Amino acid sequence: MARIDGVDPDHVAGPIHAVFQAQVKQWGAPLLNHLLYARCPTIFRGVRTMWTGIDSSGLIDSALQALINRRVAALNGCEF
Repeated sequence: MARIDGVDPDHVAGPIHAVFQAQVKQWGAPLLNHLLYARCPTIFRGVRTMWTGIDSSGLIDSALQALINRRVAALNGCEF
């Protein structure tokens, strides 16, 4: 359970809503960390820019990226 509530994904507009829709399509629901980032749109844009840069660089294979994300989540005690 998050210590800080995220936004309601049904009450956001524009690019944030589009990202949430894409996450629902891929993962079945918006990612919890993105619901939190969306509380501050400038932080949300910064995080999305970082992930876009990582994806487009081709430096980290998507399978390795998934493993890294799971390891970080485990280290943080996240139920990702």
